[in-house]
Amino acid sequence: MQTSGWSVGIGLCIIGMGLAGSVPAAEELDSLSALPDSAASESLSDLADDPIAVEMGITNLYQQNMRGGRSTHSGRGRFAGSYDVIVSADMERLLGIKGGELFIHVEGFWPKEQGTDPASVGSFFGVNGDAMPRDAAVVTELWYQQDLLEGDLLFRIGKMDLTGGFECSGCPVSFDCNRFANDETSQFLNSALVNNPSIPFSDYGLGAALHYAPQGTDWYITAASADAQADYRETGFRTAFHDEDYFFSIAETGITPRFNSACGPLQGTYRVGLWYSPRPAAHSDSAKLYRDNTGVYLSCDQMLVRENDAEGDEQGLGVFGRYGYAPSSRNDLTQYISVGLSYQGLFEGRDEDVLAIGMARGYLSDQANITYLDDAETVWEIFYNARITQWMNISPSLQYVADPGANSSAKDAVVFGLRTQLTF
Repeated sequence: MQTSGWSVGIGLCIIGMGLAGSVPAAEELDSLSALPDSAASESLSDLADDPIAVEMGITNLYQQNMRGGRSTHSGRGRFAGSYDVIVSADMERLLGIKGGELFIHVEGFWPKEQGTDPASVGSFFGVNGDAMPRDAAVVTELWYQQDLLEGDLLFRIGKMDLTGGFECSGCPVSFDCNRFANDETSQFLNSALVNNPSIPFSDYGLGAALHYAPQGTDWYITAASADAQADYRETGFRTAFHDEDYFFSIAETGITPRFNSACGPLQGTYRVGLWYSPRPAAHSDSAKLYRDNTGVYLSCDQMLVRENDAEGDEQGLGVFGRYGYAPSSRNDLTQYISVGLSYQGLFEGRDEDVLAIGMARGYLSDQANITYLDDAETVWEIFYNARITQWMNISPSLQYVADPGANSSAKDAVVFGLRTQLTF
């Protein structure tokens, strides 16, 4: 909690400075570094030559339910946070295994209350997509990847996050990835704007995936299967190979076209996917369980406007959307839709900052009318992610949750959030 308090405090101070004057651009702050440019370049070059890469991120979040929901007076769980340590090893440079990669992801979460949502808001989706039960350190991913067919085919096996994704033509794909709405540490906070909640993804389970993206084309196809009973706190062997063996399967295909414009190509990604789970499931009001749970989903993101044609410059306006369907007899959420806009570099001198707004709506099973008194919950969220330095971002956000928990008797909630993200 001390770490969370310090980081949020620093964030509030910086925002206060910005209100009093103007927050300097990241380039201006970086120039204050005592490290000479030549030394910095040499240091980065040395890191690039290292066959083992280590990255670390710390996310701290303060959220307050300003009105509505379950209670605006509950003081529990207003601070929440997590850290990530990612280690990736180039197996060709390390052990001579051409095209091999080893990936390890360790995470930790705080506090026990998982943020303000359970105690105060009562959202079906969850207003903090980064919230998890308190845990000091968990190996959430540990997988090996091998490229085949001169890089056209990738094979991945191990403990994995199926939403972690692959790339096609430099775009995030497979599964349910999205360029503008896919990362709770830097983009939207509401879970419905992070991933498609109609897909019952495995919880960091043992599995395998194949990704095929022929070079020179803008088409790909990916398929995977993972333990449907996985527990992210375990290795996965107990749930994957003992008692009933239920494996969640998913397949996705899509295209990554680039449309011409006066300021360079406008990149887009269009995806369609199918999923299947044999694990018995039902909506909340049903005493009967059903096997063979299936569903479909769509996802897209598209750049609409670019500010300039400089290679690697991401400034401009983009749009995104998602849709999901699942049968009402086996799921609480039967249909889901989300749309939004994201603009990077909207303000002069703030080229790395992102302003985004999104809407998500989920339709609940009409058979679960005891648990859910109404048909749907709708969420609006707007955030501004400000790049303060190369290693620090601050993101104020505001969420409006209509009919939280699909219950119109509960007042619509307004949730303010302030997130700090440190990366090393």
